[in-house]
Amino acid sequence: MADLADRARTAMAERAELPGMSLLEHLQELRRRIIYSILSIAAGFAVAYGFRERIAALMIAPITQALSEHHLPTKLAYLNPMDPFNFYLKIGIFGGVILASPFILYQVWLFIAPGLYQHERRYVVPFMMATVGLFLAGAFFGYRFVYPGALAFLIGYGSQFKPVVTISEYMELFSTVILGLGIVFELPILIFFLALFGIVNSRWLWKNVRYAILVIFIIAGIITPTPDPLSMCIFAAPMLFLYAVSILVAHLVHPERRKQKAAKEA
Repeated sequence: MADLADRARTAMAERAELPGMSLLEHLQELRRRIIYSILSIAAGFAVAYGFRERIAALMIAPITQALSEHHLPTKLAYLNPMDPFNFYLKIGIFGGVILASPFILYQVWLFIAPGLYQHERRYVVPFMMATVGLFLAGAFFGYRFVYPGALAFLIGYGSQFKPVVTISEYMELFSTVILGLGIVFELPILIFFLALFGIVNSRWLWKNVRYAILVIFIIAGIITPTPDPLSMCIFAAPMLFLYAVSILVAHLVHPERRKQKAAKEA
């Protein structure tokens, strides 16, 4: 860990040599990017809310299938008259953030771009495509494979009871699984920036692979909605694969690797 901290300090010292902005200019720039991001979310919310019933049908499809397979009523319940309104409101926010995510990521990139070297700024397009693509891949993996299996297990496990699934609790569980996997799939992006700034390298990642596996299974155990080991392994498997991909990414973009490549081309 001390070696990692030393690398972080070295990377920050190198960045300090770049032409920078004052604290007030940084705050103004941050304010501008936040405002633009909020406006994009508002626009995305308007679009998603207009299709709220179709989105709701897609969200409810896994629980409907799981209930029907166990010959149970498929209609979700609510306990408060405000619950249906809040459910559709959350769908609008949920969909709005996803629709606006490419623009938000672009705002994030514009904010950090002044701290990057000129040759590093060419990563903007791959960064945005990879970030959005990995998030959608994680969300799809959760929706198509993990979530239906988890619901089938949970409902089958409690078959001796009568289920009363409320729309608010279902929305919370759905968001936890889908967003959780979408965020977890962003691991290569995190490693990309840490390696780009010289904080970690592929050698360090490989050396600490045993600790990475432990952390991955702990995270999988936290976000897995079921207590069985099989579901935890299903969650952990893509995370382990992404960690392996991250090692390759770190090898390709680390400053030492880029300097060696430039020396060979010279």
